[in-house]
Amino acid sequence: MKLVSWNVNGLRACLKKGFAESAASLDADVICLQEIKMSPEHYMEVLPGYEAIFNSAEKKGYSGTGVLSRVPMLSHTFGIGVDEHDHEGRVITCEFEDFYLVCCYTPNSQNELRRLDYRMRWEDDFRAYLKKLDETKPVVLCGDLNVAHEEIDLKNPKTNHFNAGFTDQERGKFSELLGAGFIDTFRYFYPDRTGAYSWWSYIGGARSRNAGWRIDYFVVSQRLKERLVSATIHDQIMGSDHCPVELVLK
Repeated sequence: MKLVSWNVNGLRACLKKGFAESAASLDADVICLQEIKMSPEHYMEVLPGYEAIFNSAEKKGYSGTGVLSRVPMLSHTFGIGVDEHDHEGRVITCEFEDFYLVCCYTPNSQNELRRLDYRMRWEDDFRAYLKKLDETKPVVLCGDLNVAHEEIDLKNPKTNHFNAGFTDQERGKFSELLGAGFIDTFRYFYPDRTGAYSWWSYIGGARSRNAGWRIDYFVVSQRLKERLVSATIHDQIMGSDHCPVELVLK
């Protein structure tokens, strides 16, 4: 089963930048989207043959997630059941026969770390949500998790040490998630690979210089380890400031 996750930075904008062609070339069974920035009145069929599910933020033009699937789901839910976190369209959970797929757009801690305290509450509540799911079925978490876990996961760790996405606090919460029984699938296959990034700032030609961050992930329950086939970052695919990431399960 091939799964893809992509922060599209506005789905309607990305559709004008070759999204459909890129998605077709990936030939995924399920495509999880973050930052769709779409209101319900703009929902549409995105790809022929794929069921589309969207979870929009109450604030227009902000955040939001989507799942496109050509594999039948047993059910789907929105949010994590905590009111503080469930107004920004950040989570869709899809139940398949033998696992849960959780599409997530983690809140950014923002400039001057204005939202860092909130982010810490999110991390604890979201981890508890994943662990609860994992009691029933193994979990595949994917999305823009807004953290570069280790120095190897961004081009300029020294100058970004106290910036949103690379604070000790955010990195520590990701370590806690892994410690709770989950695997960062890209690092499972490529523990030492450098220069592997999924997001580049639009400023200063960062993408052409590959001055990026790896903040888009597939993270899975430990007991799915034997089913992991491959993990890929499709950094050649344009259309957003992020590129798609992929996981193949057997």
